Amino acid sequence: MEKRKIKNTDLSVAPVNFGGNVFGWTLDEKQSFEILDQFTDGGFNFIDTADTYSWWVNGKGGQSEEIIGKWMKKRNNRNELVIATKVGSETKEHGFDISKKHILKSVDESLSRLNTDHIDLYYTHFDDNKTPVEETLEAYAEIVKTGKVRYIAASNVSPERLKESFEIAEKNNFPKYVALQPHYNLLEREKFETQYADLVREYDLSVFTYWSLAAGFLTGKYRNEDDLNKSARGEGVRKYLDEKGLNVLKVLDEISAKYETTQASVALAWLLANPLVTAPIVSTTNKSQLKTLFAAPELQLSSDDIKLLNKVSE
Repeated sequence: MEKRKIKNTDLSVAPVNFGGNVFGWTLDEKQSFEILDQFTDGGFNFIDTADTYSWWVNGKGGQSEEIIGKWMKKRNNRNELVIATKVGSETKEHGFDISKKHILKSVDESLSRLNTDHIDLYYTHFDDNKTPVEETLEAYAEIVKTGKVRYIAASNVSPERLKESFEIAEKNNFPKYVALQPHYNLLEREKFETQYADLVREYDLSVFTYWSLAAGFLTGKYRNEDDLNKSARGEGVRKYLDEKGLNVLKVLDEISAKYETTQASVALAWLLANPLVTAPIVSTTNKSQLKTLFAAPELQLSSDDIKLLNKVSE
């Protein structure tokens, strides 16, 4: 499988990024180890987590990083992996925070939980919209200089603050964001395409999409109200049970039948066909879902397939 380079870095990743929000939430430690083993055995090397996953379980988070850290220690495979984690999200203990003080404290806690001396990609998870951009970037400059973090990236940051970050980094010789992690999938196109795509081109950013399968809706398992009880995440997709959502599923059904694959593989292949997307982020909780994820980079959609998906998801 061909790896893709994360732009403006010396990191290369297989084209699917495993979303670690499930570790310590819907998967316990043993199940997490099994999925991580299967994912890496499949030739994939890119794992995404955050310091606050999964705070909705215990109030503060940390379980996901801890599980990944224990697994890497046990497998002795840290150097074969690209590990991304994040800072700035809220928990029951604190609000959104990207102050220098919070970043310097959080990075050490993340390193300790991950059992590692460096983080490959460190994201501004959420902007607190009050810390001056200089302060945040100054903190990043410090931890990049000491080798704790290799590169920085941004997730939920407004286009205005993102632009400002590049201007200030340029002026002060601070590290620049190398990647963007936006909410983007077949049912959530507008925000990324209208507000961020041009910035991605302008600043030559790699893109790692989150909720790539629209919280599971694009797998096709939710077709009506009754289906929403099928999983812990069901309620989150209620908003997609409308004419547009069901039409997108219909086209996914047709295309997946044609290639003898799954709807989810087609939805991910649509993302991978976009030249701006480096690797979608996907979580799975079992082996059969993992197969779906493995199939996506192998699936070459025709230009007609892509046109049809673009049209129905407009």
